Amino acid sequence: MDKQRIAIIGLGRIGSAFLRQMLAKRSHGLDLVCVAEAMDTPGRQLAQQTGIKVCTLDDVVALGDGIHVIFELTGLPEVRRELREKLVNSQNKQTVIASESIVRVIWALISDEALPVIAGRATGY
Repeated sequence: MDKQRIAIIGLGRIGSAFLRQMLAKRSHGLDLVCVAEAMDTPGRQLAQQTGIKVCTLDDVVALGDGIHVIFELTGLPEVRRELREKLVNSQNKQTVIASESIVRVIWALISDEALPVIAGRATGY
C-alpha cells in the first residue's frame, strides 16, 4: 500500500488531538511529513519530541505534490484562504486541503474519545 503523505497545519487543541491519533496510526499507511504551528503548543512540542519536522506554511507549500493531504486545523478562515492561494500560485493541483469538518468525520471513525469543541469556531471549507 502506498503511504499517504500528510501535513497538519495548526496544533491547538484540535490539531494536537489529531496529531496524537495520526502518530498512533503511522503503521497504517500514513507518513506524517511535517506540521506547521507558530505557537509553543503541546502539539508542537509532541511533534518535536517524536521527530516530526515543524515548519512554516510556506515550507509546507514548497513540498508541492510531495504532500497528498494537508489538514488545515487552525480554525482561521484567513489561513485556509492563504493556503489555497499559495497552492494555486505554486500550480499544485494534487494536494488536497482537508478542513476541520473532514477531521471530525475521520475522528468519529478512528477514536472513541471526544474531539474538542471550540465555541464559535467555523468548521466549513
